[in-house]
Amino acid sequence: MRIVLVGATGVIGSAVASEFGNKHDVVQVARNTELSVDIASVESIDRFFDKVGPFDALVCTAGAVHYAPLEQLSNEQFEVGLRSKLMGQVNLVLRGLRQIRDNGSFTLTSGLTNEDPILQGASAALVNGGLEGFVRSAAIELRRGLRINIVSPSLVAESASAYGEFFPGTMTLPARDVALGYAKSVEGAQTGRIYRMGWSRDQY
Repeated sequence: MRIVLVGATGVIGSAVASEFGNKHDVVQVARNTELSVDIASVESIDRFFDKVGPFDALVCTAGAVHYAPLEQLSNEQFEVGLRSKLMGQVNLVLRGLRQIRDNGSFTLTSGLTNEDPILQGASAALVNGGLEGFVRSAAIELRRGLRINIVSPSLVAESASAYGEFFPGTMTLPARDVALGYAKSVEGAQTGRIYRMGWSRDQY
């Protein structure tokens, strides 16, 4: 299987690349790799897919969002998450439809903030909720046997030192365990699913 992995050198992306290992042909995409893409730019995404060619699955673990107190969030700061993590991933799907092979899959990334709100996380919650709604809706419209799912990880253990103060009392999960959600999405048969890795709605 030829898998395009956007965000391949991040904490989660690196774990996903290791999980797929030698089982698949993984096209690793990041800022410092031969293939790169600015997911906040539709033009960059189009150029990227022209270079990539046909593929069987696309996984995105990339996307920026701005954290700040609600009363300090400007339109420009909200736009960071809307352009990058939200529409960046949505456009990877929409623009990728012309290159993905029949019976292929898309796997996107959200997070727990829309279900378990945190201080300074209003923009992240907006983006994550939008992504999950998009995936559920897109799943019933995709044709050619195509599938789409989303992984919503808890706080990743390797990132706890940097972000843990924003998530008091939140259970962490090693990136290698988070990567199993992406494997389930790509190698399994389900569609329209949200894989909550390391947390569930029942906890909150």
